[in-house]
Order: sequence, then C-alpha cells, then structure tokens
Amino acid sequence: MFTPQDKPLTDQQHIRAWLVLNTIPSLPKRSILKLLTKHSAEQLLQLSTQQLQHYRLNDAQINAIHHPDQQLIDESLHWLASSPDKHIICFDSPYYPTQLKQISSAPLLLYLQGDISLLTEPQIGIVGSRKCTPYGQEKAYQFAGSLGEAGFTITSGLAIGVDGLAHRGTLDKQGKTIAVLGTGLNNIYPKRHRKLAQQIIETGLLVSEFWPSAPALPANFPRRNRIISGLSLGVLVIEASIRSGSLITARYAIEQNRDVFALPGSIDNPEACGCNHLIQQGAKLITSSDDICDEYLYLNLTHSNIEEKSTSSTSTDNPLLQYIDYHITSLEQLLERSGLDIVNLQNQLIELEITGNITVTAQGYIKLKN
Repeated sequence: MFTPQDKPLTDQQHIRAWLVLNTIPSLPKRSILKLLTKHSAEQLLQLSTQQLQHYRLNDAQINAIHHPDQQLIDESLHWLASSPDKHIICFDSPYYPTQLKQISSAPLLLYLQGDISLLTEPQIGIVGSRKCTPYGQEKAYQFAGSLGEAGFTITSGLAIGVDGLAHRGTLDKQGKTIAVLGTGLNNIYPKRHRKLAQQIIETGLLVSEFWPSAPALPANFPRRNRIISGLSLGVLVIEASIRSGSLITARYAIEQNRDVFALPGSIDNPEACGCNHLIQQGAKLITSSDDICDEYLYLNLTHSNIEEKSTSSTSTDNPLLQYIDYHITSLEQLLERSGLDIVNLQNQLIELEITGNITVTAQGYIKLKN
C-alpha cells in the first residue's frame, strides 16, 4: 500500500516524518493515507508548495509540512529514546495491529510502553461506569480475571471504576492487559492510577495516540474509546448509564463490526440501564465468561470454566436474606419488609456481612450470590 517498503521499528527518520504528518491540521487521515499511496512519508515532506497545492492542501497544512512543530516532534523522539520499553509505531509499520488498521479512523501513530507483542494477541475490551455499584465492581474484576485466564488479553481505558477493576482483575490472575489512555503516556490520568499503570507496564502495555505530555482533554476520551474497540474482538459492557461514555465504545464496536456483550442489571439501577438497552438492541446477554469464550472457540484458547461468583459468600438460613435484593436495598426498605426493630435488624445485618452473604454500601445493602 505504501511507498517505499515498511521501515524498522527503530528507524527514527521514518518516525520523524510520520510525526510531522501527524501535526498537519484538519487534514483527514484518509487524505494522508491516499497521499501515501503516491509518495513515502519522507518524500511528502520534500514536496514543493505548488505540488502540495495540487493535492488540495491549504496554506496552514502546507506550512505544517514545511515548518513543523519541532518542540512536539523533539518531545516525542526524546520520550522514545528515554527507555527501551517505549515505542512509536507508524501506520505503515509491520508492528501496527491489523485489527486496529481495519477501522475507518485508525490513528496514524501509536505511542506504546510495555510488551508490544500484546497488540497481536486476541483481546476483549471491558468498559463500564466510573460510578459502578459494588455489583459492577465485583463483576468487572471477576470477568476480567476469568477471561484473562482463558487466554484473552483484557483491554480497557485505565479509568476509575470498571476500567481500573478490569485491569486489576486481570493482573491478579497473572493475565495480560492493555490500557488505552486519553492522555499522553507522560501524563497518566487519573493520577490515582499511576501505580496501576506502572504495574501494567511491567507485564502488559500502555497505548496512546497522543503526544507524550498531552493533557486530559474531554474530547480525547471518545477518541480513546474507538481504539479500545478497534483493538478488540469484542467489547463487554459491565455497567453503564444511558449517557455513559461506555456506550460510545459500544457504538464504535458496532460500527467496526465487533461483537458487543452486556451484563444485565436491575431495571432500578440507573448504572445498568445502558447495558439493558444494549441487550434490547441486540448485544449478547452475558452471565458468565463462558458466554464470551463460546463465541471464539476457533481461537483454541484455554477455556476457563470458572463461574463468576463471590468466593467469600457462604450459605445461610437467615430469613432476613429474602428481603435483601441483589441490588441496593435501603435500611428503610428492610425495616418495612422484615418487620424487625432497628436494633435486631442491624445485628442481623452485621452477622450477614461478616459471613459474606451481603455487602454494605453508603446507600444500603446488597445480597451476594451463594
């Protein structure tokens, strides 16, 4: 497709040329890729103003080619040279993931830190609410760990909530995980996940399309989401409100012809309404990791056969459990349902928490599976 042949991963002159192309303002990537069928990246930078005008580039775009932002370019090359586990791969590189190259808006460049080989591994994206319920927290952690054990690389966005728990669940089961950032890799966001990001670098991979010091701008995160789905065979949505950014990822997945999976939730839980809506629209309803593994038997991965359930819960005959839902049940609801006085009710709730039959939140109580 490109002229000349693909360059090695470490060819800084080739990378520099692509960095210049990446600074051209308001030029669609498809236009750049069309130009690259006629000239190499290096050759494009040598074209005269008249030649570039022939290709319908405007004055600002031509100026960006002839007088590129050296500060951004030097920053990227300095970042690249600062550690052997840091990489910049261009769209024409043999290391660029085929799965991602297939999407309509694939990034021209990827900044990577960690194990670059994971880009070619079969991936499942896991996304969900930043404000996930304890149920969502538990399921994100469990599904990620189980799917990681089954042989999938788990890809998510390093965000608070479902994303972070998916990364942790994978790492705790010695699985492989990829974090796609909406910032530059020198600017880990959220800051509370810096330690998690470092753990991912050690055995997994960080990915970004943004300059190393790029800040956390709101517009960056939908762009990040298309990479999560673009790298993945399918995307699992754990919990999401109707207006959640996770549904943006699911929408990208549909546009990219990827599978969409959704964990059903209570109709009373606003953080589950998005998942229930996805199921109504045709997403596959998921109750265990096997439901996802069954879709990819052709990969011959290790089947997990692990049922997602709480390992801490134990059976009990306490009749109070019948009044506690698998979603949040308030103290007022339990007083009304059980008919118990407040002291007796609280004593039994403490016992159920100690035995692992329920979990307690600021809003109320949630029954765990036996």
